[in-house]
Amino acid sequence: MNGILLIAHAPLASALRACALHVFPDCAAAVAAVDVPPGESPEDTLVRARQAMGRLGSDEVLLIADVFGATPCNVAQCLNDGVHTRLVAGANLPMLLRSVCYRHESLEALALRAQSGGAQGIMPVGSTAPQNQTGKSHAPSHYDHQQ
Repeated sequence: MNGILLIAHAPLASALRACALHVFPDCAAAVAAVDVPPGESPEDTLVRARQAMGRLGSDEVLLIADVFGATPCNVAQCLNDGVHTRLVAGANLPMLLRSVCYRHESLEALALRAQSGGAQGIMPVGSTAPQNQTGKSHAPSHYDHQQ
């Protein structure tokens, strides 16, 4: 099963991981986070990212960075070999949840799932009732899930 390594400006990576564990508590060992604090050198971040990737214990790892061209993504690019890793930038929670759900797929398929999950999780929301809800009331234990 693939590992997932989040690399983002502090505290985003840890916050996204915490949200994923809230929804999928059993994925703790498969998802690691590296927060990049202000002022830390890229070399120091790279050392911590390599350590975090090693702790995942996966042969293949999906790297998720927050902003293309920023330090976290540049560090992730140093880890990305295109064979045992794939890198997707633009981290958001829908992207991560989709990745967790499909981490058993091939690394290439997982990267595509992450990208589509992130893009599909972005949508305009009007002031009226959501289109996917009919207005019916649900039992208190019933939940509607988008992912």
